[in-house]
Amino acid sequence: MSDNLPASSAGPAAPGSPAAPETIAVRHGSFGVHDAGDTTGFGGLQQAFTLPGETGRPYGGWFDGVVDILEELLSADGLTPGEVIEKVVVDRDQLVLFIVREHLATVARHLRDDQDLRFEFCLGTDGVHYPADTGRELHATYPLLSVTHNRFLRLEVTCPDSDPHIPSIVDVYPGNDWQERETWDLIGIVFDGHPSLTRTAMPDDWVGHPQRKDYPLGGIPVEYKGATVPPADTRRSYN
Repeated sequence: MSDNLPASSAGPAAPGSPAAPETIAVRHGSFGVHDAGDTTGFGGLQQAFTLPGETGRPYGGWFDGVVDILEELLSADGLTPGEVIEKVVVDRDQLVLFIVREHLATVARHLRDDQDLRFEFCLGTDGVHYPADTGRELHATYPLLSVTHNRFLRLEVTCPDSDPHIPSIVDVYPGNDWQERETWDLIGIVFDGHPSLTRTAMPDDWVGHPQRKDYPLGGIPVEYKGATVPPADTRRSYN
């Protein structure tokens, strides 16, 4: 096992240089209108949507030690670290580990149990929908806190919209029970192995997941002085 990490709880030193941001989409016009033309006057505007790229070593501060120990533990399991940790990102002074979904529970257990890591507390699960991130449209994030070492990092796991499954980590962090249910309810990520994956906000028979970016806005037609105004999501199309 590696030597213990520095005991200091001070923030990380300046991290390594990140790779170029990953562009997942480019929107044209002020609101991304793509059917009847842009009436905003910003038709020539182009906005790139990017995600942070992979960060190179050294990551800075205690970040390198955490990744080194995790890689040692994975190797001891007979796993290749590069096939488990998809990439390491240092963004806004926060360490983010992108984990291949099949190995999420293994990584979470090591982060919780190893004496030099001891991320005992998971603050829940959040889901994010990136429709343009082809093959990785759904992201689940897990903020982890080490009470022992006063450190914070985030795990991130992706899955395609066509196969929206990620293993549950309720066995490792029981407090995630309700959070995984809410993420399934509103985003549509299925947490395999969850003890009771039922809706938290929407009725049990509700169809769809309302926090997805492509979820229809809904509404009803409104009649005003003989003219009918259609619902918001049918007036014109936005991306």
